[in-house]
Amino acid sequence: MKITWLGHGSFRLEIGGKVILLDPWLDGNPSFPEDRKAEATDGATHILLTHGHFDHASEVVDMAKSLSVQIVGQFDLMNFWGETEGLDTLGFNKGGTVDLDGVKITMVHATHSSTMPGENILQSAGSECGYMIEGDGHVIYVSGDTDVMADMKIFNDLHKPDIGILCAGGHFTMDMKRASYAAKTFFDFKTVIPCHYKTFPALEQSVDVMKAELSGVDVIEAEVLSPIEM
Repeated sequence: MKITWLGHGSFRLEIGGKVILLDPWLDGNPSFPEDRKAEATDGATHILLTHGHFDHASEVVDMAKSLSVQIVGQFDLMNFWGETEGLDTLGFNKGGTVDLDGVKITMVHATHSSTMPGENILQSAGSECGYMIEGDGHVIYVSGDTDVMADMKIFNDLHKPDIGILCAGGHFTMDMKRASYAAKTFFDFKTVIPCHYKTFPALEQSVDVMKAELSGVDVIEAEVLSPIEM
């Protein structure tokens, strides 16, 4: 299994024979090199979306069309895009699990917001969420954009994830301290990969706090387009 950070909250997950692009925001992402988009998307089989904000979803429709891949995500938005854009979508909802030929994905709760611009209006884009992704002998918890939630204890009890991909930049989501609190209070991760930081000046720029807080956990300071092999 390979986990490749694409900057901000975007990842490329190679798991169970699938290549899943998680919240792929490449054009306009200050952390992503513009000339390496083909490398990031090569061989993609699915796009997995946590919510509708521009820094997660602005490219998804065009990318799904150009790559001819299925978008997986929250039912309301997937159904809308399926009807209006003619896309191949797989919609489900919180508590539900879909099986991508051996890669099992369960949608879990997150606390954030999910909107996208409409014609002279800000419109709902369904509901924000996170995921448990199971394959290749691992369970990955993808927090999506969220704050700390007591629900996380239930997520751990039911899924026992060994890898956490946690938003940790602050301002829009939990920061390094709050993400560390969530990790050590509710989970038993072996590996944590922080994300949604460094992109803008308003966000945290360092993982030092998390490394200090999570002794005994492998906190990986990922490099953009540098695969992490698990």
